[in-house]
Amino acid sequence: MKYYAGIDIGTTGTKTVLFDKNGNAVASAYREYPLYQPQNGYVEQDPADWWNAVCNTLTEVTSHIFAKDIAGVGISGQMHGLVMLDDNGNVLRKSIIWCDQRTQNECEEIEHTVGKNKLISITASPALTGFTASKILWVKNNEPQLFSKCAHILLPKDYIRYMLCNTFATDVSDAGGMQLFDIKNRRFSEELCHLLGIDTAMLGKVYESHEITGFITEKAAKLTGLMPGTPVVGGAGDNAAAAIGTGTVCDGECFATIGTSGVVFCHTKGYNVDPSGRAHSFCAAVKNEWHMMGVTQAAGLSLKWFRDNCCGDADNLAKERGLSAYQYLDSIAKESGIGANKLLFLPYLMGERTPHLDPNARGVFFGLSAIHKKGDMVRAILEGVGFSLRDALEVLKENGVSINRITVCGGGAKSSLWCSILADIFGMDVCTLSITEGPALGAAILAMVGTGEYKDVQTAAKNIIRPRQVYRHSPQNAEKYDQLYQLYKSLYQKLKTAFTDLSDI
Repeated sequence: MKYYAGIDIGTTGTKTVLFDKNGNAVASAYREYPLYQPQNGYVEQDPADWWNAVCNTLTEVTSHIFAKDIAGVGISGQMHGLVMLDDNGNVLRKSIIWCDQRTQNECEEIEHTVGKNKLISITASPALTGFTASKILWVKNNEPQLFSKCAHILLPKDYIRYMLCNTFATDVSDAGGMQLFDIKNRRFSEELCHLLGIDTAMLGKVYESHEITGFITEKAAKLTGLMPGTPVVGGAGDNAAAAIGTGTVCDGECFATIGTSGVVFCHTKGYNVDPSGRAHSFCAAVKNEWHMMGVTQAAGLSLKWFRDNCCGDADNLAKERGLSAYQYLDSIAKESGIGANKLLFLPYLMGERTPHLDPNARGVFFGLSAIHKKGDMVRAILEGVGFSLRDALEVLKENGVSINRITVCGGGAKSSLWCSILADIFGMDVCTLSITEGPALGAAILAMVGTGEYKDVQTAAKNIIRPRQVYRHSPQNAEKYDQLYQLYKSLYQKLKTAFTDLSDI
């Protein structure tokens, strides 16, 4: 039997899963690694940590089968991170990753140099602190000696590709998040790179997501347990890979993911752009098609932050009840009702993208009083993330995107309470899937298509993706959440200036 490896280089860890052609997981392994935050708003990771995690997880899953039976490898990963290599392929500095917020000055430089309208017309987004171009300029402006040594610029998953295959390459979906890419024409923009003083020779060769980009080297084979010569396909950025892994591959299909960040992602057959830049258009991991997406920076991260910093007793209390820490938090959140006893949470712990594009935005509990308990605060976090995702959903609808199905995925999809809250906040039924591997499965499906197991992504998804549970929305609950959502939306406008003032202190 043939197997396919899907590797997902996430923000908190790397997950590698081995699948058969029907999408059944036969082996899985996960390794965590740290974030480095040297200053407020700075967030970095060490590419060596990613590589060690990939080697360890691949070694673990390949120990279950004969390596010769692995027919292909797909990779997905966190988008936008900057990896810089010298002429010898050595990493020059820690990677500045997607949630880093240090590059506001560089974003202003980009829009001044290029012009906001031209930038959106090429890249389908305004200049954003999270994207790669501003990170490149930050290093160029602040670490010029280091920048002068840079020969190659890669994204996180593409650094792993280099270590596996010794090739410098990327795919259309991930490259679209660099803010150097002509989204409509699916190629790096020579004009934009010239204006910003970035040599296109530093950037990897661009492939469609299912195309074979290289083969496992002898050196990588010894470290991973893979066979030399095993093909590695283009893969995709984490959200585009999650779309494949959730079957979001046809016009009007949508998923909402709650991972570290949160995303509302809709597949579109045609190219579409939000002229105000609140939502982003990228190339889909489906050949010659696109998607629109909105992002909240701190979705699952908000709940993890609360667990780690405000719930020191959660692990012990969870064990007493035979639950995981997150199941315990769910259980106390259920004791609070809709609206968390009139407590709202703005999940802006890492700034915000959709719809505010504001790196200075910060998290807020609004309405906090002595009546509130820990369960209310957890409930407010679940609802606040839901409201933020609805913000993104509304922006997509405003831009003419027709949404006929919403799937929930990511770690948050394990919570039946969170899924029910989302259904009521969206005012639409939502479903979860029987296979929950998301980006790893999407990457593996791309490997299946690239090596000829399936003729195209849609055929593969139709054969592999299966629904697990449908969460029906309650019209009565939806009406209550509509009222709360309007108040939630008003809070940012009232606090916007205060956020900026705080950042200037």
